[in-house]
Formats: sequence, C-alpha cells, structure tokens
Amino acid sequence: MKENKIGLIHIKKHIEKYATIISSVMKIDVEIIDKNMVRIAGTGILKKDVGVVAKGAVYKEVLKTGEAYIIKEPGKDKLCIMCTDKNECPETLEISTPIFYNDEIIGVIGLVCSTNSQKNKILENLNSHLKFIKQISEFISIKIKEYNTNLFREKRLNFFNEVWDSIDKGVMVLDSDSKLINLNNSAMKELGLSYGSLNEKIKIENNNEFLFGKETYEVTIISNNRSYAIVGKMFETEDFGEKISQVFIFDSIKKLKNELYKLSKERALGVETIIGNSYPMLRLKEKIKKIAPTKSTVLITGESGTGKELIARAIHTHSDRKNKPFIAINCAAIPDSLIESELFGYVKGAFSGASLNGRIGKFELANEGVIFLDEIGDMPLHLQGKLLRVLQERTLVRIGSNKLIDLDIRVIAATNINLKEKMENKMFREDLYYRLNVIPIESPNLKSRGEDILLIIEKLIKKHNKVLGKAVYKIDEETKKILLSYKWPGNVRELENIVEFMVNLSDERGIISKDLLPDSLLSEKKSNINILEGVLTLANAERILIANAVNKYGKNTIGKKEAAKELGIGVATLYRKIEKYNI
Repeated sequence: MKENKIGLIHIKKHIEKYATIISSVMKIDVEIIDKNMVRIAGTGILKKDVGVVAKGAVYKEVLKTGEAYIIKEPGKDKLCIMCTDKNECPETLEISTPIFYNDEIIGVIGLVCSTNSQKNKILENLNSHLKFIKQISEFISIKIKEYNTNLFREKRLNFFNEVWDSIDKGVMVLDSDSKLINLNNSAMKELGLSYGSLNEKIKIENNNEFLFGKETYEVTIISNNRSYAIVGKMFETEDFGEKISQVFIFDSIKKLKNELYKLSKERALGVETIIGNSYPMLRLKEKIKKIAPTKSTVLITGESGTGKELIARAIHTHSDRKNKPFIAINCAAIPDSLIESELFGYVKGAFSGASLNGRIGKFELANEGVIFLDEIGDMPLHLQGKLLRVLQERTLVRIGSNKLIDLDIRVIAATNINLKEKMENKMFREDLYYRLNVIPIESPNLKSRGEDILLIIEKLIKKHNKVLGKAVYKIDEETKKILLSYKWPGNVRELENIVEFMVNLSDERGIISKDLLPDSLLSEKKSNINILEGVLTLANAERILIANAVNKYGKNTIGKKEAAKELGIGVATLYRKIEKYNI
C-alpha cells in the first residue's frame, strides 16, 4: 500500500470535527479542501457544498506554493482578478493554510470572514490564530498517519487471516465419478466422515444462492443419504493420472454464523461499561437488568448523543442472547432506495444493479440474536408497513425471492425524534409505534446527570491522553463549575469533542483551565447568565434560542432540520414555534 494514495476523504469525520472546532473557536466560516480542490468539510454557508469542487484561485496558489495566503481585501487582491464576483464579493477576509503530510501538500484550510467585525477580531490576533490553524493542520496530518498505519495493519492482518482460514476450511478431492479421493480433518469433522469414507460417492449441488458473499451448496453422502448445507467453492482440475476431477473447499453455514456471533460477543458491553452514578443512571441500569432477559421489543428514546446504542448493547449483553449476534443499522444513514435491501436482503438478479452474489439482509444476519434499529423515526413511510409485517409474523422474504425465512429475533429501536408528533403528521405508522413501544426506555440527557459529567470527562481525558501523547491529570475548580453549568445540547458526543479539543491544546502543566475552553462554551455561559439576571420571560428566552438556531443553520428545509436537532425538538414543533414567534 502506498501512503501517497491516502487523502483527506478517508478521515472525513475527523475533518468535519476539526472544521467545527475552528469555526466554534474563531466564530467564522471554515472549509477544508483536498489536493483535488474537493470540499471535504464546511461550516455555515459552506456546509451545503461539501463534496463538490471548490472555486478560488487562492486555494490553487496555496496548493502550488505550500505557503499560507491572506487576502485582506477580497476583490482587490491579485488572485481575485479572474473572479467573476470580485466587484460584489461578500467576503471581508480570507485566510488559506496548507495541510502537509510527509512533506506533501494534501489540502487547504480556508477561513472566511463575512463581516468587518469578524475581520477585525481575526486581524487583532492574527499570529495566534495562524498558529492555532497550523496546529489543527498538524492534527489532521497525525490523523492521516494514524489512518495509514491502521490500514496497513488491517491489510496485514487480513492477509494472515486468509492464510489461517484456508488451513481451517474443509477440503474434499473427488474423481470424475464424484467419488471421494481425499479429504482433510476439517472436512471429516464438518461432514461426519473418516478416512474409511474414501471411495464413497458424494453428490454436490449448487443452490445458485449466496450467503455472506459465498456460494451455497447441498452436499449429500449417498451411502447414508445425509445432507449438509455448506458454503464454498468448486475447482475443476485436469486428470493427472489419479482421476482427480474436482477440489471442493468449503465451510459449514453453522461455522460462519458462529464466527459472526463471536464478532458480536467481542463487542459485548454490559451496564458496568455505562459511566454514571447519578440517580437517573442508576435507575436506567436497574431497568436494563430487569428487561434484558425478556423477548419483548424495546424503544429507546432520548436526545442525540446520549448513548442509545450503548443501552441497546447492554440489554443484549445481559440477555440469554448474549452469545448470538447483535446487528446495528442506522435507518437515517442509508438512502431510501437501499434500506429495504439492507434490512431484508435480496437474491441474485433481484433488480437492476443488484450484486450477482445477492445479499443477506441485516434481519437474517441477526437471526437468533438482536437487531438494533437506530434512528427508526427516519425510516421511510413505505417501508414501515413491511417492517410491521416482519415484526408481527417473525418471517421475511428476500427481495426477488418467494422463500419464507423464519426469524427468532429481538428488536430494539431508538430515536431522538418525537414519534407521536410524526404520527400526528401522518409520517409514522401508529400500529408500528405501538408494536415497537412495548418496553419504553428514556436515555437521560447529560445535563440531568450532575456529577456524572466529571466522571465521563475523567474517562475521556485518559483516553485522549493515550491517543495524543498528553499528560493531563487535573481540571481546576472554576472550569469544573463552568462544565457542570453548561447545557450540553450535544450531550456526551459534544462533551467528547470538547475534551479532545482541550487535551489537544493543553501544555506541559497537565491542567485544564478556563482558558482552554472553546469560546462557544464560554459564550453560552455568558448568555445564560444574562437571561437569568435580566427581565426576559421564558417565552422570550425560547424565542431567542429558536431564532439563533434558525439563523445559524439557515431558513431552508435542511437548515430547519438541523436547527431542530440542536434544539432537541421535532421539525413539526420547530415550524409551530417559528409561526408562534413570527421568526
């Protein structure tokens, strides 16, 4: 594997995180492009064009020279000559900084000011801001190196695993009359044979179906009429004087499923892994232990970032299905056109563009175990009816097939959306809701968990100390008070981002103090104090929060959806509030 083929797109999630950090700290819009001028991440008005080729001669200049470039008067700079918008440029300041990896330029961080106040604030501390951006650039380079190292290790591990798996597979050698010439120990074990079985006639029929991407066969021992369902590959050979006609290398289906179960078990997480001793968390842990042994469907609700999948995994770990698979699928992360095939699978040639191997669906993979349907509120309405039938009948049919597959499965669903509101708006089926909401569990938000915040921070500091080579060991009291008083709209996910940010910026003293906190968090604290000390009513405070969120993400449909997520309310509720407050 060549390192120079690794690009920013491979660490897109980290790039998005760093863009958000820069934007939050400096209060400006940020975009990060790769060496091909493709925008990998963006904030504010730049977010909507992620994935497209960015415009601007300044980025080409930085990629060419490897030097940072500052345009203090957009529209008048020499690089703006060819720009069609130079006379009506909406920007007041541009700063572009290169990203290096192994002395190669792999991208550019672009900072954009839209107002004179933003511009003046940046120019007042230009050197410190440039140092900060350079450090973020170095963090990105470190992430690329980590990705490259992990990829190399993964490929090397896969290579040795393939060698090991080949040794462990069953092998049978047959002659032109389908009589057994030779077999290895694995084949004897899987098919109940011995060396005394040599010269027995073996019938091998291809089912023309695929499981786990491999062809399925039915192997029949003619003498006793025993049949086995296996997956494998048949190799036709030449006759070398020993009448060798076929070599069949195979695995039992049961063995493949056991390997899947083993992978699920390795990620088993019980209640002991859930950090927290607050009253809401102690109640949650107790409830998990009580409901885990049952077969009933569970619906986990709660704000984004509160650890709903962790709760689902804990239920699985404490159940009698703990040695069976736990299969998670995010219903919001898969395009509508693909989610049905992901859930229920399809057979060879089921539809145009389908894989020639077919595909086993997530429900079938989870059979005898647990399937976790995250973001269930985003499941397309036309699929909700099919899901309901699967839950009621405990059977499914792959797309393009007419064969019923029996299911013994426990369903756990989760959402941060108000499903009752979606039902009122005819966007979620009422019958499906009641089928899912047999055992409701609410995941507490971080703000309600009190001192748990400090316990989680301590755990995260240890984690990021190890990853970043830091030695943070203490948080001063003033900073603790600020962290405990913050609302945490992004919950644990937001907390981890902020801890990683502070550990990154920490010095050799190993102490996290107020000056390491992001400006966004400090600004929120000041805003909260102003509201509490002023004469604002609750309604006015709500109006301000909603207006700020809408202005931040934009007034289009996508922007309002993002604003609703940040506010922790449904989109329908947000529209009612906007109308109520005439925003």
